[in-house]
Amino acid sequence: MSTAGPLGLDPALLEILACPAPDHGELRPDVEASTLTCTVCGRTYPVTDGIPVLLLSEAANGPDAGPDGGSSDTAGG
Repeated sequence: MSTAGPLGLDPALLEILACPAPDHGELRPDVEASTLTCTVCGRTYPVTDGIPVLLLSEAANGPDAGPDGGSSDTAGG
C-alpha cells in the first residue's frame, strides 16, 4: 500500500535511514546518480534495484576517499 519514492525507496524508509559512519548523518537521495549521500561526511552509497547498499566499503567520496573519489581497497606502500 506504500508508494515508492525517490530511487524506488519507501519514503518512510528514507526518513529512518542513516549513514553507517560514526556520525550517522541523514542520507539524501540523488536520483540521477542512483545514490544516497550523507549530509555530514559526504559519502555516497549506491542504490541497486531499489536496495540501498549501506556498507562503508562500498561508499564513494567522503573524508577517506582516494584520489579517484572512491574508497581504496589496497594498502598504500
